[in-house]
Amino acid sequence: MLSIIGVAVFVEHTLESAPPASRRPMEATIARLGHLPPAVAKLASSPHLLEGFLRLSAAFEQTTLEPVAREVVVMTVATRNECHVCVAMHTGKLRALGAPDELIAELREQRPLTDERLEAIRQFALEVLRTAGEVADDELTAFFSHGYTRQNALEVVMGIGAYTMSTLANRLTRAAV
Repeated sequence: MLSIIGVAVFVEHTLESAPPASRRPMEATIARLGHLPPAVAKLASSPHLLEGFLRLSAAFEQTTLEPVAREVVVMTVATRNECHVCVAMHTGKLRALGAPDELIAELREQRPLTDERLEAIRQFALEVLRTAGEVADDELTAFFSHGYTRQNALEVVMGIGAYTMSTLANRLTRAAV
């Protein structure tokens, strides 16, 4: 744990110690998951970041992308940013969705995916990140040729935004797996 003169820089808050504005989103997380993940407890130091991430990730869950495709976006960001918390959590989510072990291993190891359609979304997410959104026309065409839409392209950007926020904050706070 990072500290300044013996004091923890990022506290793992409880409902009692959290800033008042973080308590409602923390309670909602507990209600949804049955517990308070350590990462959420640390993000509670910033009510705005916590609320923003929870709202944006919930909105991402409502997009038109299929659940496994959404998880491919999340895992692409998580492995790229080396967020062990997100990799562990979303490995569990992929398993709950019935994703094959091979797909999970490929994502965790940042290898090309055997499933061509899912590989297209992984490559598109990497290209959005690599070019800061200035994806070339041929890359867009390749993405669309796998049945994805313009809406899906923007939803990938949304997922990248939500999980860039999460992965960077989890690493900064030294959130535990």
